[in-house]
Amino acid sequence: MREQLMPTSTITCHQSIDLSGLRCPKMVIATIHALAQLKTGQILQVIATDLSAPSNMAAWCRQSGNALVEMYEENGRFVFYIKKFV
Repeated sequence: MREQLMPTSTITCHQSIDLSGLRCPKMVIATIHALAQLKTGQILQVIATDLSAPSNMAAWCRQSGNALVEMYEENGRFVFYIKKFV
């Protein structure tokens, strides 16, 4: 049984993208394109359904220098808040 992660705070995002149905690497590529439209310090909300999304997004954030501010699962969808640093 997977751990159910729930939001711990209210985060204001500057843009939101729903990537339900996309798998890696398309999910990460779409995230990169969406972040490119934001300014440093702004937050992108990403919604995904791929079961590998939590590990893929966490690893990509570490490697890219962006911050995974929060992630949780809700109704079979993963929600990520990524702060643009680069």
